[in-house]
Amino acid sequence: MAQAFYQNFKLGILGGGQLGRMLIQSGIDFNINFSILDPDPQAPCHQLAEFTHGKLTDFDTVMRFGQSCDLITIEIENVNTDALRELVKQGKKVFPQPELIELIKDKRTQKQFYLEKGIPTAEFLLTRNKEEVIQNKSFLPAVNKLGKEGYDGRGVQVLREEKDLEKAFDAPGLLEKLIDFDKEIAVIVARNERGEVTSFPCVEMVFHPEANLVEYLFAPAQITKSIGDEAQKIARKVIEELNLVGLLAVEMFVTKEGKVLVNEVAPRPHNSGHQTIEANITSQYEQHLRAILNLPFGDTTELLPSAMVNLLGEDGYSGLATYVGFEDVVNVPGVHVHLYGKKMTKPFRKMGHVTIVDKDFDSLKKKAKYVKDTLKVIA
Repeated sequence: MAQAFYQNFKLGILGGGQLGRMLIQSGIDFNINFSILDPDPQAPCHQLAEFTHGKLTDFDTVMRFGQSCDLITIEIENVNTDALRELVKQGKKVFPQPELIELIKDKRTQKQFYLEKGIPTAEFLLTRNKEEVIQNKSFLPAVNKLGKEGYDGRGVQVLREEKDLEKAFDAPGLLEKLIDFDKEIAVIVARNERGEVTSFPCVEMVFHPEANLVEYLFAPAQITKSIGDEAQKIARKVIEELNLVGLLAVEMFVTKEGKVLVNEVAPRPHNSGHQTIEANITSQYEQHLRAILNLPFGDTTELLPSAMVNLLGEDGYSGLATYVGFEDVVNVPGVHVHLYGKKMTKPFRKMGHVTIVDKDFDSLKKKAKYVKDTLKVIA
């Protein structure tokens, strides 16, 4: 797609958060001009590209924004897909496709899609309100998920027994059987307009017990070859069944019996691929750009074992962010700190991440723990 490198080519991103920021950092190498739309005037991208302050869910705002772009992509799913459909009708390219953003951003339709396409996933029930969750108490233990607008651990409640039903969401959602899993893994897969598909090696995620956010990520995942092959096969099936153009993060459970089940997907760069910037030949951000520009894919080979630690705002602190332990951490060989440019911190807010690379896996784990224990975001 040679036009991508014309001086007047403009790539629009709906969302100006950290994912957009890292996409811009990668796109600078390809001489891409970016335009950003975000509701926060101080969003992480606001000083890095042409920036428009506005609501991502407002039809007219998205339409106006899209008019000046040659190609439009997203870094968050909660956007006005009606406007994106209209832009496609007017000849604009939008990847991932608006109808797929719509399907994926509602966990109810996402789960039904897996069922229809024979993609392995946990057993589930659709619920319209809290009352329907309570009526299905025999389905417990289960996870109650909001259909829409849940992100970064929000919109998810674990209901283990009857007394937990008070926590159920009084909105359209689903009840999903609580899986007694051995590991949580992810595969990032990409597809371009030509239908070519490539994927990154499996990674292993460890979640924060309270915030339901990724606390650690290790790559490669410590799993058997057969489980890894199955996860790769499933991830490719999901993107091919969707016919999605772009990047897709496929989060999966590995059960105690060794079965691989799809948990959720995200049609964009994802937390489970941050480490690819340092640890793989091609990063997830460059791969997303290659996919939506219909370019040949980059090599996804891992250069070194890696870990990623999410840098979250400390519990009990809100206000102007201060980073404690920064010098100690950057003094460790193989450590790469990425700060997201968010001025204000609050408990569990994603303020940055740290990638660690090391030839030795035990050393890698020790360094990851050191980073988590040492680098703190306070106010």
